[in-house]
Amino acid sequence: CHSLISSKILGLYSTSVLGGRVSSKAVVVVVAVVLFCLVSPLDAMRLVVQRVKSASVTVENKVVSSIGPGVMALVGLHEHDTEEDLTYCCKRLLAAKLWENDNGGMWRHGVKQKGFEVLLVSQFTLYGTLSKKNQPDYKLSMKAIPAQALYSKFLQMVRDQYEANKVFDGVFGAIMDVELINDGPVTIMIESNPKPPPTIEKTNVEE
Repeated sequence: CHSLISSKILGLYSTSVLGGRVSSKAVVVVVAVVLFCLVSPLDAMRLVVQRVKSASVTVENKVVSSIGPGVMALVGLHEHDTEEDLTYCCKRLLAAKLWENDNGGMWRHGVKQKGFEVLLVSQFTLYGTLSKKNQPDYKLSMKAIPAQALYSKFLQMVRDQYEANKVFDGVFGAIMDVELINDGPVTIMIESNPKPPPTIEKTNVEE
């Protein structure tokens, strides 16, 4: 993103300022790019949460975890994540109101209110990016050893904040077959410490 800022600024500067003119549109574009990159949660912990009717994880042809109605969350850890990120995502996951209430009101109850189950699956590929050759690059993901330790803390945190016998997980680092029936479908993404989108004030710079 920083390289994008540099290229945008240099390109617009050379065409607008050095060319003897200052374009308000150019200024707005530069400001937008800078603000977007500064506020984007590039190093946030990431959960992809799906409301499910059922879900399961199979490793080497053996079902290691399965749930009925509830949520299945893919858990991605960024290389800079800390326990603060775990706490935020745990709170949001268990509080996410993905179901209707007893009166039929949409988006009123969370998994805890429903007494449903939770399935967590570690997923380092959530931080994958594609190279110029369209090959996946996972350098933004936390390395395996620290990631396993932090993921284990997150799993225990969710169990402590809910009911341990209703929280399941896959096998960290294993090749897993994940099956689910998405209820809706309903899929949301939770990122730790999200920041609001930038607001751009109008300038009086002349064309």
